[in-house]
Amino acid sequence: MPDGSVSLARDAATEAGAQCVSLSFFRYESLARRVWVFGRMGFDRGPLARTPGIGFAKLMGTGTGMGFRPKPDWGVWTILAVWPDAGTAREAVETGDVWRRRRARADESCTIFMEPLSARGEWAGEAPFRPRAEARRDGEPLAVLTRATIKARRAVRFWAEVPDVEDDLSRCRSLLFQKGMGEVPWLHQVTFSVWRDAAEMARFAHDAGAHRSAVKAAYGGEWFTESLFARFAVTGTSGRWQGEDLRLI
Repeated sequence: MPDGSVSLARDAATEAGAQCVSLSFFRYESLARRVWVFGRMGFDRGPLARTPGIGFAKLMGTGTGMGFRPKPDWGVWTILAVWPDAGTAREAVETGDVWRRRRARADESCTIFMEPLSARGEWAGEAPFRPRAEARRDGEPLAVLTRATIKARRAVRFWAEVPDVEDDLSRCRSLLFQKGMGEVPWLHQVTFSVWRDAAEMARFAHDAGAHRSAVKAAYGGEWFTESLFARFAVTGTSGRWQGEDLRLI
């Protein structure tokens, strides 16, 4: 692809009928490019929806720190899209107008291709991911995505939990990639992370610590009007991130 190398795992495993999810990241350094991409958030919705083969899709901004804090990161923007198969996904990311236009102005960009393993909950009233429980193989990285619509009256309490969660996350040696995203700042929150070791991911999620306390408080206090939790097998990557070819496989 134009923005870096392509790494594909078990390409044949994303056979016909196996849903593919792409998550693309674009970084812009200059003020002019940041203003440009901010303006595209409105203009690109129509062209994105008309991309051949596309299903559920979202244009999102990101947060600062490890990506999970409420202060926006005006330099990094994302596109999440759901496709009927890996071939359609790769072709769209490489040749689709929205991706090409953003990639042409970006200082660097990358895409992670995934196959859903499990999903519960809804995103904007939809269940966008179609899991196949047998999709992941031992030794493959595991991606985790959470999404929540936060009640306005609970937003301050929710974001107050984030620094402690980030501190715990920064000590996880199995963590390969992470970024927080959102459609609406402060109220629509998405976390995304890729782990080398599923066992360490499970320990971070469920053992005693800031994350477990935050989750218990959030669900016990009914902080969300809608939430979704999904896991994915990472099946391929493309592009460059933080100055290096993105290789998670």
